[in-house]
Amino acid sequence: MGWMFRHQKSAGVRQELPHSLERPAVLENFPKALWNEVFHIPDLWRKFEFELTQPATSYLKSTHPDLIQQIIKRHANHLQYVSFKVDSSTESAEAACDILSQLVNCSIKTLGLISTAKPSFMNVCKTHFASALTVVFINSKSLSSIKIDDTPVDDPSLKVLVANNSDTLKLLKMSSCPHVSPAGILCVADQCHGLRELALNYYILSDELLLALSSEKHVNLEHLRIDVVSENPGQVEFHTIKKQSWDALVKHSPKVNIVMYFFLYEEEFDAFFREETPVTHLYFGRAVSKAMLGRIGMNCPRLIELVVCANGLQPLDDELICIAERCKNLTAMGLGECEVTCRGFIEFVKMCGGRLTQLSIMEEVLIPDNDYNLDQIHSEVSKHLGRMWFPDMMPTW
Repeated sequence: MGWMFRHQKSAGVRQELPHSLERPAVLENFPKALWNEVFHIPDLWRKFEFELTQPATSYLKSTHPDLIQQIIKRHANHLQYVSFKVDSSTESAEAACDILSQLVNCSIKTLGLISTAKPSFMNVCKTHFASALTVVFINSKSLSSIKIDDTPVDDPSLKVLVANNSDTLKLLKMSSCPHVSPAGILCVADQCHGLRELALNYYILSDELLLALSSEKHVNLEHLRIDVVSENPGQVEFHTIKKQSWDALVKHSPKVNIVMYFFLYEEEFDAFFREETPVTHLYFGRAVSKAMLGRIGMNCPRLIELVVCANGLQPLDDELICIAERCKNLTAMGLGECEVTCRGFIEFVKMCGGRLTQLSIMEEVLIPDNDYNLDQIHSEVSKHLGRMWFPDMMPTW
């Protein structure tokens, strides 16, 4: 905003700004009234990030209260792209809600609530949060993108959103929102026919939701992110989505990216990938069994990227070769605490060839065998990839 004047130093030599950018002497006496006028130009207030922190719990500097009041009084109707970044304290999240509740003359298009550390918004009174959020939902009328992960948003709030912004909403990101039910998200899909991107938890994913996203009235979905999370093994029974529902979605939106993040324990995977599933990106944040990886090879033909954090001490040669053979779109692979023989890994790379544009494998994953050792593997893999490649190595410090 406005003019920026800097002196840069390089190798101890002062570099002067070009003469045309030096501070003119006249600016020293620039009328305060004109500075104030420039400061309040509406175009300068279309995008703003409120940072709300507590000195005892955060290193971030909080937005000054006087500036917040200036924005609320003079620029609420100019704001279009707004985000609230808060630390882990309840006080900061409550301050964000207080600001939201005052945006009664707003025309926001993009709204994001960002917690730099949990729990933040989840500790706020649900009624207070919902009331503040609905102020924006009611008054904006043109919301296009909403990111409200890890918040106590609920079904009534979503109904207000739909009632006032159904024609404009294109992106809704709301993972880890435990007060939203399958019926609540279905209401959004049923009436927001322009929705192109959606992020949610698996527990609110349903056959009805996928069919609503696949209706003739609905635009093509571009991105569906699903978080499959379990904090305590055995407490959640995961349901199965019918193949017909997945098929309907892909038929309606053939280019859709379906991204799934798994944070489960090994005994909780039984409901997944028993039938063909059109997932494109798979990330496993905890250990996953050989059997599960075998099912992925058999039933995920659209797979583009696979990242496995851990597996155990059983070589995955057969599973990787099956994935390479059947997942013809695979271009990215990452393996963490797993095991695969050098020969099996080279066979996997050979089958994928140059289409494998990202390959991240820890050196400890590779097991030398009678055919190849670790000194030979990088040249052999590089030959099949068509570019120089080395396994990742654990830092020694």
